[in-house]
Amino acid sequence: MSEAVADTKIWTQKEIAETIDRFVAGYRTAARSPILKNPGDYGLAYEDVWIPALDGVPLEAWLVPCEGSDKLVIANHPKNFNRYGFASHLDPWKQFGAIGGNDFEVDFVRDIKILHDAGYNVLTYDMRNHGHSGAANGGIPTAGIYEYRDVVGSIEYARTHPRLRDMAIGLFSRCFGANSTIAAMARMPDAFTGIKCLVACQPLSPRHFLERTIELLGLPDGTAAEIERQVSLAISFTLDQFSPVSRAEHVTVPTFIYQVRNDVMTRESDVQAIFDNVAAKKKRLHWIEGSTRRWDGYNYFSANPAPMLEWFDEYM
Repeated sequence: MSEAVADTKIWTQKEIAETIDRFVAGYRTAARSPILKNPGDYGLAYEDVWIPALDGVPLEAWLVPCEGSDKLVIANHPKNFNRYGFASHLDPWKQFGAIGGNDFEVDFVRDIKILHDAGYNVLTYDMRNHGHSGAANGGIPTAGIYEYRDVVGSIEYARTHPRLRDMAIGLFSRCFGANSTIAAMARMPDAFTGIKCLVACQPLSPRHFLERTIELLGLPDGTAAEIERQVSLAISFTLDQFSPVSRAEHVTVPTFIYQVRNDVMTRESDVQAIFDNVAAKKKRLHWIEGSTRRWDGYNYFSANPAPMLEWFDEYM
């Protein structure tokens, strides 16, 4: 829906109530989406493996080996996505992306191919309540409050795997997954000793995402506050508890953050605040210009991998 259309829409009370219900449902349970591709579709040999999260939740994953390489990138994904990406070119998942013009496919398998061809082994997993991974915590997606256990579990898996345990490890974390990685660094900093670097794609505070989406839809003033009230009652967490801003002070590994600057689904100031709070001495914030579509940020690596590959190469 364009901003022009949103500005002219007159919302009925029934429509407002139904929209609030949909928003609250999205915070109550992650919406699983289909895994449409795998590394074999890009000619890569890979293994289907599973990773135990710290609390035992089984995380389904792909391990893509790179012959002769001693470097491993561990990747995760945004909310409602999975290790493949997101089928936002198909209904009903298209509806999630359509706000802000994001009704096109996100394909993370292309990222795996690029990383592999650049000399990296890749381990990429579905986070709890996503893809084929186990359900946990009532299905609530918490942007790290529980998912930090997935992030640390993936690192521990690599460190105990007979072929991976001596490899240099870098992290490639996206949006919800980036928030979860930051939360893990705050919760269990010792688990990240020896991690070489982090590339974080578009971390954000859910409050900004909610408020901007309400603005795009042209909903009445007070709608965001009512959604937040109902979300807190439904899941016993506030939106601010999901924000990575304060937790970023625990990020000490070399960190590269990239973000669509004019992303209509968040605010530039939020990403800047996250970056400013990152404690790492070596850090970089890369703005993607010329777009307002958040999904262009998710597809940016496959289109323009050089800055991120240079970061991995430098620190790994």
